[in-house]
Amino acid sequence: MDLAASPLPDAGVVPQASRLVSMILDDQVLQDRAAILGAVGHHPFARHALGPALPATGYRREGAVLWLVPTRHGPTGCAIGPAGPALDICVALRDSGTLRPGHRLHLPRHDRALLTGRLAVAEHHDWDFHWTDAPPPAQPDEQPVVRLTDADTPALEALVDEAFPSTTSRPGDPRVVDWYGIRAGGRLVACGADRSQSELGFIAGLTVAPDLRGRGLGASLAAGMTRALLARHDTVALGVYTHNVGAARLYRRLGFTNILPLSTIRLA
Repeated sequence: MDLAASPLPDAGVVPQASRLVSMILDDQVLQDRAAILGAVGHHPFARHALGPALPATGYRREGAVLWLVPTRHGPTGCAIGPAGPALDICVALRDSGTLRPGHRLHLPRHDRALLTGRLAVAEHHDWDFHWTDAPPPAQPDEQPVVRLTDADTPALEALVDEAFPSTTSRPGDPRVVDWYGIRAGGRLVACGADRSQSELGFIAGLTVAPDLRGRGLGASLAAGMTRALLARHDTVALGVYTHNVGAARLYRRLGFTNILPLSTIRLA
């Protein structure tokens, strides 16, 4: 799954804290990344979403923590904890003018009906954030995974265009640290993007040639990339839409058994 947002006008971080504290009773304003990470126990999702150099401000309410970053870095906001209090914070931020139409947020999993009369949304979809800190088991007939180079760009572009044209992880994307792939008979038949940031590894855009699906290439690619990223990071994560049952089953088999259920919304 890809988690990127379309660029939007920068929301800044937030209005003055005193204004929001008066609007969100019992909230605690968290002034920076370190405070936010401390409030969520350095949860892997927060470690991934909060890049080390991003300005960020967070809010804590009844067990929920929601943080905002400038929109040019991805979704405007993310949250961990009970969905109800997280949505209460969203409503207050919307009422203050901090959250505006078009802004996207990754929030604790909730039913869309919970938004009725509170937040108008143009998009709402559910997905799971998976992570592991252990190498995956060897896969049957596992194929070697290699790090791709600039010379592979034409083949990489052709494979992505053919097999996964809707992905937001594409060659030339500045968020991609490296590309990995599998070759067969001199042909690039599978690829995946290393979208790691901070101390957490993150896999995105896993793609297999349509005529070779069902032969274990996806498992080989995910396993090989997980091992490669664990050599540089203490944890590796990825995202899966809830309707992609087969992929979720595969990732659990590879050890991605830690799961955070999320819903992404885009404000109307």
